Amino acid sequence: MTAALSTRVNAFDGTQLAVHRMAPETGGGRPVVLLHGLFSNADMNWIRFGHAQKLVDAGFEAIMPDLRAHGMSGAAHDPASYPEDVLARDVHTLVEALELEDYDLVGFSLGARTSARAVISGLEPRRLVLSGMGLEGLSGWNNRAAFFIDAIDRFDEVKRGDPAFMAVSFMKTMKVDRVAARLLLQSVADTSSDELAKLAMPTMVLCGDKDNDNGSATRLTEVLPDARYVEIPGTHMSSVTEGALGDALVDFLT
Repeated sequence: MTAALSTRVNAFDGTQLAVHRMAPETGGGRPVVLLHGLFSNADMNWIRFGHAQKLVDAGFEAIMPDLRAHGMSGAAHDPASYPEDVLARDVHTLVEALELEDYDLVGFSLGARTSARAVISGLEPRRLVLSGMGLEGLSGWNNRAAFFIDAIDRFDEVKRGDPAFMAVSFMKTMKVDRVAARLLLQSVADTSSDELAKLAMPTMVLCGDKDNDNGSATRLTEVLPDARYVEIPGTHMSSVTEGALGDALVDFLT
């Protein structure tokens, strides 16, 4: 397995963003920026289950940041570090710092939402992948964020059977900084239909067959200018463990 090399990029507020990179042994490789989901990190979403390795074997370089307040990246407690669309702003910073000009952009769940916002605000990847995401996860994100903010606020009282139980359990597993995560969730806003029209590059909407957490993936495909829908096995949580996810990324990006 190819080893991931980790570096850091400074964001606008001084927060250090950890960036993990895997490239073919021969060097080079077409850059693919991969953004993980909420409460997760680059290792959990992209490295642990072999998706990044499949991309490397196909000749790509996998560039995998830990989003702010996640993984090895900084988790500031200052509200000033979380302006609106801060994650999209961080992706712009990453692309500029690494001097990426011709690259692809992939996101899962919150990472998909961040990818969409980054394109809406000016990034121009060759191809785009929105995974674990449906139309309502973009157009109705405020409701989704409110669910997770409630889970954070009731963290110590949530028991099995509570709708927030899985979210709280995952936060515990990932040792999430809840103060930073709450501030981050408040920085994310809805995406309008007019904004979605800006996602004009070839796009794959990739979703588990039992994943409805972020709404309808097929409806999202229908409203995008140039999108195809690809279904893999799994729920929102389990689809990232499926080898089919990495296979679909290679097929679409190659």
